[in-house]
Amino acid sequence: MTPTLVRQHLRHAGPRSRADRRVRARDWAEIQERMLVPLHEAVYERLEVGGGTRLLGLGCGSGLALLTAASRGAAVTGVDDSSPERVRLARERLLPGGHGAPPRGDARIVGGTPADLAGAGGPAYDLVTAFEPVGAVAGDSEGLAETLASAAPLAARGAAVVLVGWGPPERCATSGVLRSVGALAEPLRDGGWRPARRDDLEEIAQRAGLGPDGSGRVACPFGYADVESAVRGLLSTGLLDAAVAAADEVQVDKELTEALHPHRRRDGTVWMPNVFRYLIARTR
Repeated sequence: MTPTLVRQHLRHAGPRSRADRRVRARDWAEIQERMLVPLHEAVYERLEVGGGTRLLGLGCGSGLALLTAASRGAAVTGVDDSSPERVRLARERLLPGGHGAPPRGDARIVGGTPADLAGAGGPAYDLVTAFEPVGAVAGDSEGLAETLASAAPLAARGAAVVLVGWGPPERCATSGVLRSVGALAEPLRDGGWRPARRDDLEEIAQRAGLGPDGSGRVACPFGYADVESAVRGLLSTGLLDAAVAAADEVQVDKELTEALHPHRRRDGTVWMPNVFRYLIARTR
């Protein structure tokens, strides 16, 4: 089993409410974020990210994808306005004095939007990434086209822009889990699971005024040390927030534990094969 994905995650003493944003951000950084590392690596390899690359990461979260690019020699900037707690963790990882400081000192993390970078000066970015996958819950791509369009003026003409989406449900074991638990959100008629569509990413790129320039698929299995870690990791994504709002945290925990049962191995670990798709577009 891949040690990068399945490990003994740190346990937190005492009662813990997963509604606590700090707890969720830590669960994301310690458990869930690494699940897409194979995707990050595949994209960086294909685009030859290294010294001389200026990368802008949209929705950078706690910064693992940026740290990976920085370790290849890229100058990285991350923006995220969805979670101040994740942004704080990204700063700890990437900025000088942080525990995971990269070999270069030109990283920048902004708790905001691409508009907050306007007028900052410096060379244009030649790579823009939006690594948060779309195509798992209704409305999860809302606003992404506008964000990409606002980032385009910060990039050089012809710069690569990377979008990511979930693969077909039949190739994503986690989709079945999300669908099962997401049914709790049906009374809200919003935020429930929906299957990824073939042209999701192309439609977003077109709305953002970008030109498609290739795509690929990458296997990203979700592996966890145990069911508890799997529950914590999946809840940290925010994909089940609507279910929590429609039911309650205890009920969602119960449903999620049951949905994960078929994916539990004899040694207690949880393993779910998934495929994610990425689209490379270009600024015009």
